[in-house]
Amino acid sequence: MLRIAVPNKGSLSGPASAMLHEAGYRQRKESKELVVIDPDNEVEFFYLRPKDIAIYVASGKLDIGITGRDLLLDSGASAEEILPLNFGRSTFRYATRPGTAKGPEDFGGMTIATSYEGIVAKHLADQGIDASVVHLDGAVETAIQLGVAQVIADVVETGTSLRNAGLEVIGEPILTSEAVVVRRHGVADDDHPQVQQFLRRLQGVLVARSYVMMDYDCRAEHLEQAVALTPGLESPTVSPLHNEGWVAVRAMVPAKEAQRIMDDLYEIGARAILTTAIHACRL
Repeated sequence: MLRIAVPNKGSLSGPASAMLHEAGYRQRKESKELVVIDPDNEVEFFYLRPKDIAIYVASGKLDIGITGRDLLLDSGASAEEILPLNFGRSTFRYATRPGTAKGPEDFGGMTIATSYEGIVAKHLADQGIDASVVHLDGAVETAIQLGVAQVIADVVETGTSLRNAGLEVIGEPILTSEAVVVRRHGVADDDHPQVQQFLRRLQGVLVARSYVMMDYDCRAEHLEQAVALTPGLESPTVSPLHNEGWVAVRAMVPAKEAQRIMDDLYEIGARAILTTAIHACRL
């Protein structure tokens, strides 16, 4: 069986299980379940701490896993990212009290508090900055107030909690993260055919979430204009209608552009324009 690690809690857990369910895999029904066997797909899922997943995968005990890019890099494990999953997005940045520093170039001799010391230590080393890194679990905003550090490095979403602590974000982002599929470094693509099938299923979910199927009717003389708006992936499906001079068109279009495309189609005379969700696909 293919052995896959899945986050057991935190912001990645729910979306990861939802994506796997959409991909046709059995998932746990209760949060206390640590292992779920899906005999129909010959897969065994292990629910682990997100921070540990890259380490388990790197050891070879598990074939692949879903974790955050930040957690993968911070672990230092011999594992690599093979597919971004487009959820769990976050930005990792430095913050400090106003006037303390303008950017990492001013960190010399300072102490930086973070829950991701592996990422921060590497970032500082890559830039030749001589600063100390102290590891803290949980909220690190109070580290400056308590005198533990002069700078913090943490995940920043809106920045509200930092501002409430009297801190400001400085410098460029250290890292932009999201949920990713990881495997042991150096494993060949053809070593495990089930891995490729698993990736195709997840890619199918990503495409299905990003596109909708659009159907509409238009006059034959306007078909070229319509097709220019809805080229589809290879090309749209065009079928003649019973009423002479009209055709029916079907094409996949990006979901975020669907409303604009519908407006443009209506302007050139298309009618009966509808969209339907795509639940799964293979490209």
